[in-house]
Amino acid sequence: MMKAELVFVPAPGRGHLVSTVEFAKRLLNRDQRLSITVLVIRLPFGPVMDSSIGDSQIRFVYLPPVQPPPLDLISKSPEKYFSDLIESHKPHVRAAITDCVLSADRAGVSSNSVRLAGIVVDLFCSSMIDVANELGIPSYVFFTSGAAFLGLMLHLPTHHNQTGAEFNESDPDSIIPSYANPVPATALPSFVFNKDGYTSFLKHAMKFSETRGIIVNTFAELEPHALNSLLDGHAPPIYTAGPLLDLEGQKNLPRSDRDRIMNWLDGQPSLSVVLLCFGSMGTFDTTQLTEMAVGLERSGHRFLWSIRRRQPTMAVPEDVVDYEEVLPAGFLKRVDGRGMVCGWVPQVEVLAHEAVGGFVSHCGWNSILESLWFGVPVVTWPIYAEQQINAFEMVRELGLGVELRLDYRKQAHGDGGGDVDVVTAEDIERAVRCLMDGDNPVRKKVGEMAEKSRKAVADGGSSFTSIVRLVEDMLGNNP
Repeated sequence: MMKAELVFVPAPGRGHLVSTVEFAKRLLNRDQRLSITVLVIRLPFGPVMDSSIGDSQIRFVYLPPVQPPPLDLISKSPEKYFSDLIESHKPHVRAAITDCVLSADRAGVSSNSVRLAGIVVDLFCSSMIDVANELGIPSYVFFTSGAAFLGLMLHLPTHHNQTGAEFNESDPDSIIPSYANPVPATALPSFVFNKDGYTSFLKHAMKFSETRGIIVNTFAELEPHALNSLLDGHAPPIYTAGPLLDLEGQKNLPRSDRDRIMNWLDGQPSLSVVLLCFGSMGTFDTTQLTEMAVGLERSGHRFLWSIRRRQPTMAVPEDVVDYEEVLPAGFLKRVDGRGMVCGWVPQVEVLAHEAVGGFVSHCGWNSILESLWFGVPVVTWPIYAEQQINAFEMVRELGLGVELRLDYRKQAHGDGGGDVDVVTAEDIERAVRCLMDGDNPVRKKVGEMAEKSRKAVADGGSSFTSIVRLVEDMLGNNP
């Protein structure tokens, strides 16, 4: 049987890699004629991937390292740093495709039994569309965030034609077609105010038009307005593939830590615990941690709180060794029994636990999809990347989140500074109480969306059907 080979080029971040691998597995399960190679780009700092991401059905090819951009560019524009870093891998991607994919035998299948059906590139890897064009191979974008944010990106060329420059923080509310409501500048991602970041995303968006389609990690029932706005004929075909979730969770958490967390949850009443977790890069200084501790203590609710220590540059944060050093004196004793403080948590497993009734989240797209899958309502506390606009969508567009902040930012725009403001204990207490109120209508809506998310990926569901159409298009690219 002739195999149709797909080459994936994901961005080198855990959230991007996880959803890429989950999507690859879903394609392989859909059609046995497909085979997939993932080209892995190495970060200059930190691990590139761990054992919980790999899959035996997929071949991983690790690209050689390159000379990275100047490190100080991260503080000016992390978006441009990563875009430039990825673009510098173009020769290695071209070589990997021609040498490793087109000419090499793999798993007992000779090269003359494999044809290259397409290249699937991450939203940050749009420069690799040039490689696909050079080789005469169809390309697709795999968009790891939601359809509304995709709409914002695709709106950037229109904005640029009208203004010729990046956004300004003093701009009036923006009319962006993928959002039903006007979007305040405070809810826009930081990169749109930074010339380098804005230019990088503008270039990505313009490259998207050269592809055969854009695959989005969402489902039709979640973002109907955004998806309808993309059907105006200006964007390539849109395929919904979500929710793409790593439901097995973190396999690499030490067994003792995992057992300590899960055993504690086992002893809590149903829907009584608030999870506070802020993603792989989410950290706070001691001033903000103090406000969080006071707010949680005053709320009276049970909580599981993940605290991580900030590291230099973009290195992955580490667990705190002594929580007494970063939390108010006596706090741990006062909340003993109703609160647990920990480091990294197996987030999927925790959200699935019957004791968890709420989630204070940074609003990363993967975390949003996980919370909806398990019917756990979120309190919005965005930090960086596109999280502010995700929080805006959850609260103002979809009514699926409880607002704590929509405009919090980890750093001032492009200056590399520290926290620009502090969320007060009073606001945290209010949001947690509102979240855990059993009569809050958000809880009912999230429960209904949980059911819809599962139907979307089931046989005959909206995402199931969309992926079938995508596979037909991919297999139809070559006879």
